[in-house]
Amino acid sequence: MNTVLMTLAAYLIGSISFAVVTSKLFGLADPRTYGSKNPGATNVLRSGNKAAAVLTLLGDGAKGWLAVWLADRYAQVLDVTDLAVALVAIAVFLGHLWPVFFRFVGGKGVATALGVLVGINPWLGLATLVTWALVAFMFRYSSLAALVAALLAPLYYGLQFGVDEKLFAVIAMSMLLAYRHSGNISNLLAGKERRLFSKKVAPGTAMSKKKK
Repeated sequence: MNTVLMTLAAYLIGSISFAVVTSKLFGLADPRTYGSKNPGATNVLRSGNKAAAVLTLLGDGAKGWLAVWLADRYAQVLDVTDLAVALVAIAVFLGHLWPVFFRFVGGKGVATALGVLVGINPWLGLATLVTWALVAFMFRYSSLAALVAALLAPLYYGLQFGVDEKLFAVIAMSMLLAYRHSGNISNLLAGKERRLFSKKVAPGTAMSKKKK
């Protein structure tokens, strides 16, 4: 029963979309209405408001970390196994992808996945983050960086900790993240993918209003 309750709680935590919440706080357009229409930090950045993008990134990452950290921290108290922690990791990620609070229209999960990995092990999260940063710096494609990092995250975990329930959770997240980036994969192959820090401004922002 504790495992079920923990998993459900993790899903609800993951369902908090910080892209939507932060955009409302800053008076920005709903990120689901412009750019990639993805409620994530990269799309919020296209609004031109870097502070909102940073807060979105931190919030989405923090919820992934918090859910896994709490599950791991209280696993013995609640008498649950590593399987429960693995299920929590997947549940908080699923909550971000398909949030119950926002009609199941969620983000692609990059920041939340990173938060989950940090919650599982800080070094695992750091290795994955460095991978993302290197690919993003070299090619300026956030989606490509996310796909490469997702591909390597299970390898990093396996090399550090071997095969266990958490490894399968990491693999599941990587597969889901790749699935959510299927459109980006098509755009990358067609040479149509938007690069990081593009100058295109979202409707409803201060910069776009000045141009009218």
